Amino acid sequence: MIQIAIVEDESKQSDILQDYIAQYSKEKGQVFNVSVYPTKKAFDERTGMFDILFLDIELPDGDGMEIARELRKNGNADLIIFVTNLAQYAIKGYEVRAHDFIVKPLSYYDFTLKMSGALNCLATKRDIQITIKDKSGIVVLHSSEILYVEVIKHYLTYHKTDGSEYTVLGSFTKVCATLANAGFSLCNRCYLVNLKYVKRVYQHTVTVGKHELMISRGKRTEFIKDLNEFLAAGGGN
Repeated sequence: MIQIAIVEDESKQSDILQDYIAQYSKEKGQVFNVSVYPTKKAFDERTGMFDILFLDIELPDGDGMEIARELRKNGNADLIIFVTNLAQYAIKGYEVRAHDFIVKPLSYYDFTLKMSGALNCLATKRDIQITIKDKSGIVVLHSSEILYVEVIKHYLTYHKTDGSEYTVLGSFTKVCATLANAGFSLCNRCYLVNLKYVKRVYQHTVTVGKHELMISRGKRTEFIKDLNEFLAAGGGN
């Protein structure tokens, strides 16, 4: 689950962000846990870590830049997205390795671009582990070593980069949800592809490693969109 923090003193703005995140979650089928902090003090007293931080520049008891500096000083690697009505502050974001910024008033279109970019950036850094049990025993698979996952009826086959395969009984829906945050996308209802290993897309086929898979009409637009966003965020080989 992706952990998101919103540091914003204007309740209207934080409500908009929460609504956008909920809408994005519904559209993409991804699960987020969102925490909201109206002040710097409240954020400083937090517990736990976050993956993505939507950070307002101007706060009643400080400023977002100060928070960002403190995070980086402590070695925190949260993806920071500044939310501000002052575009000139966005340039200062590079001083604290901010991932991106959104200028108020917020629009859902702009939000989706920033959110997708942040998630794809996370995907390039994450290596999710999946534990399965086949006839040889318990096997731990790393998402970075999976080319694609294939489903036939209720059986899942994990195709690895080294050419090995593991077939187990399981839920394809659950696997899709688990790997959605690790740079995977459906090219049709039977194949979940690791975008990192896409070599070529031609008409209605995609080459993944040495495998050529079919792209369905219904999934093509979303698959191409996911691939472009993944590459734009620095994914791929």
